[in-house]
Amino acid sequence: MNKITLIILASVCVIVPVLAQQSEQDYSTAQPGVRFAPLHIYIDSGNSNLAAYQFEVRAVREPPLQPAAGQIKIVGVEGGRHEAFKEAPYYDPAALANDRIIIAAFNTGRDLPTDRTRITTIHLQIIGDAEPQYELKLIVAADADGKEIPAEITFEKGE
Repeated sequence: MNKITLIILASVCVIVPVLAQQSEQDYSTAQPGVRFAPLHIYIDSGNSNLAAYQFEVRAVREPPLQPAAGQIKIVGVEGGRHEAFKEAPYYDPAALANDRIIIAAFNTGRDLPTDRTRITTIHLQIIGDAEPQYELKLIVAADADGKEIPAEITFEKGE
């Protein structure tokens, strides 16, 4: 029994430093041209209270507008600035496989935003030197009564 314990201990003493060295090498040879950046999404609902929204965003190549497969990875989604949308919104994880994301949120409270409001920030890993272009599509915006309201969706690239 003691012989087996010594063999296991010796093996661990040899294997752990080798794995640690290999792990350091993997981090030191990180893929060049990889960076992280936020994409801030805004909805301007004018004078209407914004209670719910759904939109889609994807990276595209120009020209022509085609999916930019491999250019970006969505690594996080956070809530917005206004109290009504502070929580991270819902999103479709299956859509991430297609280099796009569908995001939605609603709030049944009384304190709802009007005018231009940052509703979410999407955190991206950008792979390569090319700057991705983004296609943003507002599917719906609604008030507290569930009625569709006119609204405009925009984004700002962050660093």
